[in-house]
Parts: sequence; C-alpha cells; structure tokens
Amino acid sequence: MKIYVASFLVFLLGYLINIFYITVLYHRGLAHGSVTLHPATRQWVVLTGSWVTGIDPKAWACMHRLHHRFSDTALDPHSPVHQGVFGVMLGQLRSYEKALRGLMLGREFYSDMVKDLRFSVHWLNRKQIWWLPYALHAGIAFLLGLGFHSWLLGSAYWLGIMSHPVQGWLVNSFAHQFGYRNHPNEDQSRNNSLVAWLVAGEGYQNNHHFNPTSAKFSERRSEFDGGYLLCQLAARFGILAIK
Repeated sequence: MKIYVASFLVFLLGYLINIFYITVLYHRGLAHGSVTLHPATRQWVVLTGSWVTGIDPKAWACMHRLHHRFSDTALDPHSPVHQGVFGVMLGQLRSYEKALRGLMLGREFYSDMVKDLRFSVHWLNRKQIWWLPYALHAGIAFLLGLGFHSWLLGSAYWLGIMSHPVQGWLVNSFAHQFGYRNHPNEDQSRNNSLVAWLVAGEGYQNNHHFNPTSAKFSERRSEFDGGYLLCQLAARFGILAIK
C-alpha cells in the first residue's frame, strides 16, 4: 500500500510542477502577460522551461497566440473543428514543430507573433538535441524505479512530469467541443468543468477566449480555477505579480 501512496504523491508532484510551468509561467505569464513575471523568474523560465517540460517556452507561446488569433478557423494550430477530437493530439505536436522551426528560421509569420518576447529559442532546440530533457527525465524515472525497487514509482514520475501533451489535448479538443458557454464568442470555445478540474482551470476556454488577458479563468461561483490559486500563491512569494 505504501508504494501506491508514494507513487501517487510522486505523480502529483510531477504533474503540479508541469502544470505550474505551463499554465502559470508559459500561458498566463509569457503568452498573455496576465501575470507579470519577476525578472529573475522570467530568466529562470527561459533557462529551465525546456529542461523541465521538454517544450520550448517561446515556441509554445507563439503557437498559443496563433490559436487565439485564428481560433477554430482553418489556421488554428489545434482545433477539433478541423482536426477532430483525437486528431488534435497529433495536430498540436505538428503545429508546435512548425512554430519552433519557423522561429529558428526567422519566418515573419511566427516571429511577429512573439516579437515582445526578447529571448531566443532554447539552445537545446537550436542544436537539435531537443530529446535530451526527455532522456534526462527517463533516466530519473529509471533511477527512482531501480532505487526503490518499483517500476510503478518510476512510471509515476515520468507520467507526471511529462504530462503536458495529454493536458494540452484535453483542453484543445474537449474544451473546444463539449461544454457550456458563458459568452457568445465567435469561435467554438467551451467551458468544460471536468477538464478545468484536471488541468488547473484551463478547461474554461470560453471564459478565457472572451477575456484572454485575465489571470483568472473562472467566472461563476461553481467554477474552480486551480491555476489562479497557483498564481496567488506565487505572488505571495514574489515570483510574479497579478495584474
């Protein structure tokens, strides 16, 4: 029983670290500026983001801004309207790769989207060793499993820290296909409560697309935005400031 509890806690820790980087630092910080990152925090994200999540912060912000500009149109990087619910999983990967390549080649379509983000694509991607963070986390997972004689513990770490592709798919597919709407946005964004609970408030896509510069994605009393709570906690420690 102890190993199951330990595995769950390890998964939860990895999941929360990944969530904090993506939904607070990447999304609400870099992509929308709804929270202002302390200069040291911003530099930390630029240096460590790719290592922790395996995802380049500038390329992610670029792809996300494209999603908002072209939401649910043919130019949307990931829309279930055009790619289907399950097609979004591969679609978001391909779109991320295109944004990453476009930024490294200096293509205006991509670079103009993030011209305010005055830092380069991470050197791991520029040197074509993007796979190194994944190998690092796989090594940590292996050592955890070996050291504690539990493949479950090692797997829990890997699944938690490398959970963003699944998180992104849940948000980008289900929260643009199933749920309710508080606002008559022109796109197909929805508020999906289950996704919001699983992915720190990110499931409230209809609210977010209506007011993307708000750090708080929830509006109704029945809506719970875990990501905003993380923002409030980070603000208490001076990591960021909520606008």
